[in-house]
Amino acid sequence: MPASGGDSHDRALVLGGGGSTGNAWLIGVIAGLFDAAVDVTNADVIIGTSAGSTATAQITGAALPRLFEETLAPVPLARSAPRRPASTSTRTADHLGRFRTLIDASQGPADMRRKMGAAALQMAAATDSSWQSQWRATVAARLPDVEWPHQPVLLTAIDAESGDPVVFNRHSGIEFVDAVAASCSSGLPYKIGDRHYLDGGFRRSSENADLAAGYSRVLVLSPLDGRSLQPPEWGMQLATQVEELSATGSLVEIIMPNAEEEHLFGVNAMDLSMRPDAAQAGYEQGKVLARRVSDFWG
Repeated sequence: MPASGGDSHDRALVLGGGGSTGNAWLIGVIAGLFDAAVDVTNADVIIGTSAGSTATAQITGAALPRLFEETLAPVPLARSAPRRPASTSTRTADHLGRFRTLIDASQGPADMRRKMGAAALQMAAATDSSWQSQWRATVAARLPDVEWPHQPVLLTAIDAESGDPVVFNRHSGIEFVDAVAASCSSGLPYKIGDRHYLDGGFRRSSENADLAAGYSRVLVLSPLDGRSLQPPEWGMQLATQVEELSATGSLVEIIMPNAEEEHLFGVNAMDLSMRPDAAQAGYEQGKVLARRVSDFWG
């Protein structure tokens, strides 16, 4: 378990979203780096979005070798996510289709977030309300520690009612499990108190690397290759965020999956059977990139 980063603004680790396989790949990359004597979990802040929020909780709460070993194991049926309104593959395709439709009907990112929230709340009204408690239990079972880590972490989401971007931390007054569950809630709203929240991938991008502004070195792990369905003119893409960070003096390094592993992500992101392959691919990539990352990370 990493030590606290304190108040230093030197190194930021950004863990992007990418579904279940993206989570496995993130763990694999970090474990591969660790086994090559590069420990990026000692970041001064870790920024997690969606599956990256789960990975943030996992790498700050468990020993990496054991975490990686568990990720390589096939997922037992009992640990699968609760059933939602449709099958995994259909749900992923439908979700992407709804997202594209909402983008096409939106005037900009703020309008898109409001429309996404309204659509999600409407869909939730027609969904079995037991999903929330089931999802919370599923997320809690994935976390090595249900308490907020002492190390600074930021977990992203959006407010489903207002569409406003949200960032949770240990001072937000909510439980760690709820912050993670909201950040990776995908297309269904997760209720905390009297508000509903949606997946952090809707905030700006699957990475939300802009939250690392002010840090000297920013390492971004992006399971989805920095891609975005949003129009380039909206300026929401990872590339734009990197330009913004660089303009204010940050050095940025990005790790993305190799092209030959592309089939493990995207529409297959929620295929639990692909988690071991994604983790192994990430691990090998981490070992290969260790020297480069070491020179960057210090």
